[in-house]
Amino acid sequence: QLQLVESGGGLVQPGGSLRLSCAASGSTLRLNAIGWFRQAPGKEREGVSCISISGRSTNYADSVKGRFTISRDNAKNTVYLQMNSLKPEDTAVYYCAARATIQPMCVTDAQWYGVWGQGTQVTVSS
Repeated sequence: QLQLVESGGGLVQPGGSLRLSCAASGSTLRLNAIGWFRQAPGKEREGVSCISISGRSTNYADSVKGRFTISRDNAKNTVYLQMNSLKPEDTAVYYCAARATIQPMCVTDAQWYGVWGQGTQVTVSS
């Protein structure tokens, strides 16, 4: 059974960078589209980015376009979210999620995903 574990969160100053990792165990990520989501206190969960099984298709929320980059290394069973030029409004718990699919696409709709990690806290503050 596929399990996901996020890591790489922490405290960073505005303008700084972090790289989040979503590592899989129990099964391969190779046939799973992966999404990154975040939830700030008092706010609804937001889709941040996603990547298709091949990695050739990606999507980003407008709020992170040009600053965040999603990638995957199927050999390492891991998906990454590189976050640059971080802003205080990026502060949230970040989650990765997986959906088994053969379609060469992904969406940032949380309802599309069936397996979730436990989340990692990202705090952007001076």
